[in-house]
Amino acid sequence: QVQLVESGGGLVQPGGSLRLSCAAAGATLDAYSIAWFRQAPGKAREGVSCLNANDGRTYYTDSVKGRFTASRDNAKNTAYLQMGSLKPEDTAVYYCAAVDRVVRMPTECQRSREQDFPSWGQGTQVTVSS
Repeated sequence: QVQLVESGGGLVQPGGSLRLSCAAAGATLDAYSIAWFRQAPGKAREGVSCLNANDGRTYYTDSVKGRFTASRDNAKNTAYLQMGSLKPEDTAVYYCAAVDRVVRMPTECQRSREQDFPSWGQGTQVTVSS
């Protein structure tokens, strides 16, 4: 099972950008579908983005479409979530997760279940505030 470590979170002003990284160890990430989830205080965890293994298909939740971009660098064994035009409502702990198969979009990207994505990172805090 792949081990994941997120980084790149922090405090940013509204309208700013951040790039989250999800570094993998123990397996090559190119065979994995990568999901990004987030959880804001007092709210349920929600699916933000998916990047499928093999075909590279992507999914984005409506609130981040056009602002966030998921990608991977197989040479670095790392996945990324580029976040732009950040809003206060993007404030949350962000998690990357992975599974070694193609996922069903949007269902498995939305429901945020460990059964769908067995490998999870520890999370990184993103705070959007002036």
